[in-house]
Amino acid sequence: MQVTRMLFVVLSTLSIVLPIRGEDTDSAESLAGRIVHSDPSMYSKAAAVHGGAGELHYQGLLSRPAMNTNFIFLDCGVIPPKGGIGHHFHHKMEEMYVILNNEAEFTINGRTSLLQGPAGVPCKMGQSHAIYNPTDKPTGWLNFAVSSVKRNYDNFDLNDDRVGASLDTTPVFVAATFDRSLLQPIDRHHGGTGTVHYRRTLAPTVFSTPWAFVDHLVLPPDAGVGPHQHANIEEIYYVMHGTGDIEIGGQPAPIRKGDAFYTLLNESYSIANNSTGDLELLIIGVALDKDQLQP
Repeated sequence: MQVTRMLFVVLSTLSIVLPIRGEDTDSAESLAGRIVHSDPSMYSKAAAVHGGAGELHYQGLLSRPAMNTNFIFLDCGVIPPKGGIGHHFHHKMEEMYVILNNEAEFTINGRTSLLQGPAGVPCKMGQSHAIYNPTDKPTGWLNFAVSSVKRNYDNFDLNDDRVGASLDTTPVFVAATFDRSLLQPIDRHHGGTGTVHYRRTLAPTVFSTPWAFVDHLVLPPDAGVGPHQHANIEEIYYVMHGTGDIEIGGQPAPIRKGDAFYTLLNESYSIANNSTGDLELLIIGVALDKDQLQP
């Protein structure tokens, strides 16, 4: 139905067409204004997204047309029981679906596996992909998107909800697990304090777009990442757990679980955990010029 197809497009581009806090400001805006918090009371609902089963509940967190790189959006939400996003293609952009808890069936190029959260699967240009929650519990969900052409979104739907798909025990696609036991200690990271725990979960070679990396970082209490900057990379952060403080361009601000924020080219920034629990972050980097990245 045409109405259903419109829902597909609105959902997939929601961070571009819907106004969100901080969207029309520049790097001189207040830091607090560029930190967006996920709020279930703000979630919208859509059915049959890309021909998927059930519903998806979602919120557009970040959409930055003013960013220098080809980052498009970060969306968050919940995949309710027996809900999902149907099988579809993108030919000019790449996504990464992340589940923060519970589990979900991920499909890439028609092959499906059940993954336990927290985990993520990159959906490369030209690869068909879908996600489905077969359980009786809601699954926390994120979607990051980066285009090969700035602000370009495209999709081709296969009208396949993947319900009842045959499962491979071992995934035959790239998958990332955000397992804290895999993190490595780094003392005084970028001149910071204490010991943080870090892992580059996905490297630049995984992606075809200017997507540079996916990182997983945990700061124990009293640990911090010192001031540093990137001339060729912008970063998008999602706070998976805990509370802390950031400083970007000399402006401080608190952060907490469910927050998303970003850093622009050449901005000096630091992160500190002054709380009594761990601060856990998911980070994606997007390059201005991918040819300048180290292999």
